[in-house]
Amino acid sequence: MPLPFLTADRSADDHASDPGPLPYDERDRWRRPYRPGPWRVAGAALLLLLASYILFSTLIIALAGALPAAGICLAVAACVIVGAVRLVRTGVWMSGQGLRQITLFGTTTVPWSRVGAVRTVQRPVKFLGLPRTVQGQAVVVEPVGGEPLRAVITDHSADFLGRPEAFDMAADAVERWAAGHR
Repeated sequence: MPLPFLTADRSADDHASDPGPLPYDERDRWRRPYRPGPWRVAGAALLLLLASYILFSTLIIALAGALPAAGICLAVAACVIVGAVRLVRTGVWMSGQGLRQITLFGTTTVPWSRVGAVRTVQRPVKFLGLPRTVQGQAVVVEPVGGEPLRAVITDHSADFLGRPEAFDMAADAVERWAAGHR
């Protein structure tokens, strides 16, 4: 028995009439215009599974009496957990203040006043963030009087691989927010 109200997957028709943020929504709160993709969530889940094994080994090492080694294992587990959280948060976030691009090791924020154009282009993009490039689509932000940022979202990223309709909805949402806040 399908329960559509419990699933995250809905048809594109459900979102086609999306008018944007609701009037009572806080426009200054940072929001992601799309859900994290299955590849991103699976990667974070595997990292958390690895962290659980490291924490279990930390417990065994601490019970054996080697506290300095247990401390090192605890630090490694904490780094893996922080990496998993950062991996899930990676992506594009928008608010009334601007557009924020969070990567694994850094964050770039561009205020809406500095955004010149946001458009979807056909170009070579990285496949799952790896060095290998394939032909695909990318949403590019061009700041006023500056050189374009790297692609904000691509259709071959961990969020949109195999989900072209989700990429189209996210690209439309980013372009709609940019048009509404410039």
